[in-house]
Amino acid sequence: MKLDLMAARERTVPDVLPPAGERFDVLFCGINPGLYSAATGWHFARPGNRFWPALHASGFTPRLLAPSEQQEITRYGLGITNVAPRATAQAAELTADELRQGAAHLADLAERRRPGLVAIAGVTAYRAAFARPKATMGLQADRIGPAAVWILPNPSGLNASWTLPRLTEAFRELRAAVREQ
Repeated sequence: MKLDLMAARERTVPDVLPPAGERFDVLFCGINPGLYSAATGWHFARPGNRFWPALHASGFTPRLLAPSEQQEITRYGLGITNVAPRATAQAAELTADELRQGAAHLADLAERRRPGLVAIAGVTAYRAAFARPKATMGLQADRIGPAAVWILPNPSGLNASWTLPRLTEAFRELRAAVREQ
């Protein structure tokens, strides 16, 4: 598997989006694909990543989906993309320019596909990509295209300060905001 992971460096993972014209409540946006995700082609795929458990436990999906079932989320008005498309072992390997370019791409995607909310999983990446150094978790004053912006904690297992229960609560707050729209 180590060779597979090294071969995945620089790969991208395609966006998962509802069909054009269908309900699109939330576009979840990771920082960038990790090597494990790039090797599998699935978002948030590394064992220990809490995205899929938090998505289910917060009520966004009726059952726990495996990363290999990522296309299923489109049935619930959800999608997934990344700020930066390039796979790396750690998000810290991304350049500031890659993050800024990702912000422009994300704005274009939101303009074209029109999700109600863009939920970025990682406050540090949001701060760098969108030049918002004081951004905090939750709803932002800014918009990305027509979409409201919500910052979630990074669900990576490396983000130990955010346990699954805390992460689930953050996802629940986002879900409540979606219902209010």
